[in-house]
Amino acid sequence: MSDHTTHRADTVLRAAWRACGTPLFATVGFSLCVNLLMLAGPLYMLQVYDRVLVSRSVPTLVALSAILAVLLLAMGVLEAVRHRLMNRVAGRLNGLLGPPLVDAVLTTEETRHADAQAALRDFGTVRKFLASPAPIAFFDLPWVPVYLGIVFLMHWSLGLVASAGAVLMLIIAVATDYSTRRRISAATDVVGYGLRLTTEATRSIDALLSMGMKDAVERRWVRAHDYGEIVQRNVADRIAAFSASTTTLRLMLQSALLGVGAYLAIDDFISPGMMIAASIIAGRALAPIGQIVSNFRGLLDAVDAHKRLGRVLKAQTPKTVAMVLPRPHGRLEVREIYAGPPGTAKPILQGVELTLEPGETVGIIGPSASGKSTLARILVGLWPPKRGSVRLAGSNVADWTMAQRGDWLGYLPQDVELMEGTVQENIGRFEANPDPSAIVRAAQMVDAHDLILRLPKGYDTKIGGSGRVLSAGQRQRVALARAVYRVPALVVLDEPNANLDAEGDLALTRTIRRLKKAGTTVVIVAHRPSAIVEVDKLLVLIDGKVRAFGPKNDVLLQMRQPGQTKKVQKRPKERRSDHVAA
Repeated sequence: MSDHTTHRADTVLRAAWRACGTPLFATVGFSLCVNLLMLAGPLYMLQVYDRVLVSRSVPTLVALSAILAVLLLAMGVLEAVRHRLMNRVAGRLNGLLGPPLVDAVLTTEETRHADAQAALRDFGTVRKFLASPAPIAFFDLPWVPVYLGIVFLMHWSLGLVASAGAVLMLIIAVATDYSTRRRISAATDVVGYGLRLTTEATRSIDALLSMGMKDAVERRWVRAHDYGEIVQRNVADRIAAFSASTTTLRLMLQSALLGVGAYLAIDDFISPGMMIAASIIAGRALAPIGQIVSNFRGLLDAVDAHKRLGRVLKAQTPKTVAMVLPRPHGRLEVREIYAGPPGTAKPILQGVELTLEPGETVGIIGPSASGKSTLARILVGLWPPKRGSVRLAGSNVADWTMAQRGDWLGYLPQDVELMEGTVQENIGRFEANPDPSAIVRAAQMVDAHDLILRLPKGYDTKIGGSGRVLSAGQRQRVALARAVYRVPALVVLDEPNANLDAEGDLALTRTIRRLKKAGTTVVIVAHRPSAIVEVDKLLVLIDGKVRAFGPKNDVLLQMRQPGQTKKVQKRPKERRSDHVAA
């Protein structure tokens, strides 16, 4: 990871917290006022015991009570304001960190995609914690020594008792942390595994139901859930025990202060009012520590979630402001590409090279696991090459922004995925202001216009999550229309006829012909021969290396003459027949 990337992640987080500086500093100021006003109650009791009861003055009692009522009302207002300020902090962080995190989910490579999705849940954890009453305890925590100092001023022995109680509560807080941190981490991992399992099962629901795998998956989920429940219950029990200990200790401390205070008052070392005031002030001093222990689970969850947010943001590529380039023509140059899935050390593609002129088409064929889909992802900039470059009109595709790729590239992945919305929204790539005529032209280019008009609401038909309302062939045709929307300079199709019938195959051939006429360069990854009927050139990939590349007829002739290429001869018979057919 580069220093630039790390710096960007740090900048995103720090900038977000800096933007929250004003409400946070205001909360500090209001906390100062609230904690000062907290002394109103003890001082009132001090005056009542030492002045009102001695003088038996009702007017003095009324006046003191009125002053106390005003001060407590002001304290209540300020308390509500500082809680509202923390809600504003949570909301501001939501606005500042939400978009970068969504960007992480949409742009992170597959090996880290689950982490990016978990980051959104982590962000919800942090936001929920900030909007809860728990963070206020941290603003009150610096006042603990102030309150203890006031108790010391009343009498040193009272101060020692109160300080001993504070130390014991801090020990309980540290013990809570030590006892629960690892268990909370384990519980989080188990919950995450359960979520991933259900997500994967949902994606493969047809296979699960048809092959009787549902019960086995359910049993695995139940085992993980039961284990997670045991861990979480254990953590909750420990935190509850520590929380009860702090509550009991605080009550015992207040009683001890009353007892010691009564002894001192009997010997006239302090007044009865000081005895009561010291007990109340000491209770207030220990309240923030007890609040933190009671909400320790939420605190640890928020801290761990914040750390994971930082890691996800650091994994993101730094955003740069790219110069606006003119629309490129379709000359494609692939030079010495060594590449593989992100996170893998050994490259799948090794020294791949090819050149296409605008309007030319190439079919990429070869056995399974030869690197065809990897090359498709490299061509559209989804995966960065470890070495080499992909250039369109002389410009490196890896340097383009997402917006530039959207304007100039079309891509049909091997696993067709449509998004919940209407047909026209999917074809128009969910643009804010799509061009209706361009949407219709794209559908017409792939011969899907009449097919779409036969849907219940035509282009306005809602297709459901992953396009489940449509058949597999319809999804493929709509996704193909999305790929050719606005007639890109380069279109990459990964097994575009995998779900097409004979009519769909003919429509695909006509689509390729139209793209060529429009000057679009087309790359087709194919297993079925019908996909390469219209291509000009063929590229044969075996074990990640180019075994043949050139005009289609020449390559097919070379493949039919095994003596021409030793590499092709070594391929297994069962694969060779498929390859020759392609």
